[in-house]
Amino acid sequence: MKSIDKIDVREVRRKLGMNQSQFWSKIGVTQSGGSRYESGRNIPKPVQALLRLVHVEQIDVNRIRREDVEVIEYLRAKDPAQLKELKKAAKAYGKK
Repeated sequence: MKSIDKIDVREVRRKLGMNQSQFWSKIGVTQSGGSRYESGRNIPKPVQALLRLVHVEQIDVNRIRREDVEVIEYLRAKDPAQLKELKKAAKAYGKK
């Protein structure tokens, strides 16, 4: 996955068919702030992460819970093979 700082954010927004207000408000940024980012101002790393999750990965961040992240971190550290297997199964399940 590309880093969001190497992606043309304006182009992502346009491909999604959203105006600036719609696009930026989904991650808690004002339209004027988003306009500045689209004009070349550096995007802070937390905003980049939200952009990637919400607009590139198409993840509904309202559904993410701390315990979900804790489980993933645990598996990544203690049982990466199990995490890989679960990702594969979840991907197949999502294609049904």
